[in-house]
Amino acid sequence: MSARLCSKVACGGEAIATLTYDYADAMAVLGPLAIRHEPHSYDLCARHAERLSAPQGWQVVRHVVMDQLGA
Repeated sequence: MSARLCSKVACGGEAIATLTYDYADAMAVLGPLAIRHEPHSYDLCARHAERLSAPQGWQVVRHVVMDQLGA
């Protein structure tokens, strides 16, 4: 099975995060890479996930996975 690529046009980076939108709450949610690609979601590489911004009036929620070995 090959790695999933970033959804951004002309980016060949390996996806590490999944972005979804909640239009009703004006929220962009960025979390760990989903197990499988889902419609209406976007896979992002590390560079694009870090640079993510949302339209004015929207909030960005970033879910971070804590390293269980370092806890």
